[in-house]
Amino acid sequence: MFASLPTNVFDFMDWTWGRIEPYYLDLTGRPLKQGNISTWLSDWSRLGELLYETYQRLWLATTIDTQDEIARKRFSLFLDEVYPLAQASDQKLKEKLLAIGLEPDGFEIPLRNMRAEAEIYREANLPLLAQEMKLNTEYDLIVSLQTFQLDGKEYTLEQLRSLYRDPDRQKRQRAWQLASERQLADRETINDLWTRFMEVRGQIAANAGLSDFRAYRWLKLLRFDYTPQDCKRFHQAIQTAAVPAAQRLYERRRRKLGLKTLRPWDLSVEPDGQPALRPFENASELEAEVAGVFNRLDPDLGAYFEIMRRESLLDLENRKGKSPSGFCTDFPVVRRPFILMNSVGIHEDVQTLLHESGHAFHVFESAHLPYLQQLQVGMEFGEVASMGMELLGQPYLSIEKGGFYSPNELARAQIEFLESTICFWPYMAVVDAFQHWVYENHQAASDPVNCDAAWEELWDRYMIGVDWTGLEDEKITGWQRKSHIHQDPFYYIEYGLAQLGALQVWRNALKDEASAVASYRKALSLGGTVSIPKLYDAAGIKFAFDENTLQDAIDLAESMIEELETEDV
Repeated sequence: MFASLPTNVFDFMDWTWGRIEPYYLDLTGRPLKQGNISTWLSDWSRLGELLYETYQRLWLATTIDTQDEIARKRFSLFLDEVYPLAQASDQKLKEKLLAIGLEPDGFEIPLRNMRAEAEIYREANLPLLAQEMKLNTEYDLIVSLQTFQLDGKEYTLEQLRSLYRDPDRQKRQRAWQLASERQLADRETINDLWTRFMEVRGQIAANAGLSDFRAYRWLKLLRFDYTPQDCKRFHQAIQTAAVPAAQRLYERRRRKLGLKTLRPWDLSVEPDGQPALRPFENASELEAEVAGVFNRLDPDLGAYFEIMRRESLLDLENRKGKSPSGFCTDFPVVRRPFILMNSVGIHEDVQTLLHESGHAFHVFESAHLPYLQQLQVGMEFGEVASMGMELLGQPYLSIEKGGFYSPNELARAQIEFLESTICFWPYMAVVDAFQHWVYENHQAASDPVNCDAAWEELWDRYMIGVDWTGLEDEKITGWQRKSHIHQDPFYYIEYGLAQLGALQVWRNALKDEASAVASYRKALSLGGTVSIPKLYDAAGIKFAFDENTLQDAIDLAESMIEELETEDV
């Protein structure tokens, strides 16, 4: 009967559960043995791909236009009437496969993942998980409507990023404070949403018979290669190695700007008084410029990006009502990625597109794997794909290699990137440590006032070098403005670990670029068929939490900044 399944997801997206269920019943009822397991898995994958892509496309529509009521209702209907029933049916198939004790080729890691998913599955959680997803869309709607007027023009918060680079300090401060006032206007709304998130998540963990929501998420995120204690060890390494390095960078910036103290609106402006990099005027130019980077770096990667341009798989320009995020998602039926971001004409947008394209290349490189379950990759490595591409692509932004930056401009861009990398680690530690505190203290953290206090304590510990005097409310509510905390709990340590991996990829490329790119692509092609440490090994790098590895990466970044400073004249 699987011959009757649509090959086009658009022919499937409006199917009711009544039309979908017979396919699950067929899979559930089929005798399963060594001789037919590959066909059974292929059929399950096809059905799963249609459902997953339906979910992705319906959700994506709510982010492209957060005010599209039809899109929101359509996604909500899917979450209510199809998604939980499909989850329940998938659970039966996982149990069926696990019960027979067979291990198809390349399926060791997917089976391990299934065991964890089966362990935490509870039918009572299906409506709660759907409710959590709806709360996510509420958060998106709140932040997407945060616009304000400045000099007679309406700005989104994303568009403000360019104003923060204005050499006029008063203009930067005015823009920053107007944005903060607008965000603080939603403080109570987000606080109310937070209490609902916490209630739902507490019940999900309780239903699963786990001690807290962190234990639930650890299994949900399929974290088998490290523990919460490893995360705390990484936090300590950051405090010892990265915090002092970030302080040195902040102090150097303060001196260059000639300021008594460095304020939050002083962190994006060019410290040497040069005009901000403006590499493109619109999204079409951005696409063309970055396409050239990939074609010069590796023709196959360039071909992948051209497919995305040709098939309208890029939505890059900022606009009102669009979710203010940047991400790459995937459509497994057609084995294609889709990138959404909010470009406003600054260098950071170039880096964002390089980053998200790394995720997209991961989709292309692993598309040969036969089963949907083999495409599930831990973001501890998934973010190496993206952050590694930010570094691999940088040299090809230079005019000397066919790009659009002069040597001076490229040096400035690279310095900015390396400085932001070092300064990111302390911020990452704040976000991750905050989430550990939240779910270790679920009842206390359900009160937003306590969250403000915990965030402030962590901020003062890790984020040293910027003066927040008189901006106490803005500082303590920073957790409200980090979407991962609300929408993707515990999804943030991945960035810190992967940034450490990406710098190792870069170190390899400085020695032998062709070999480093080949190893990078080989690791991407493995999808989720091996463990995280083995994916790092395949890329020629080390999966690490220790201070020595972090210090080595910081030393490399600082030495390169010093070298680039001589070119930035």
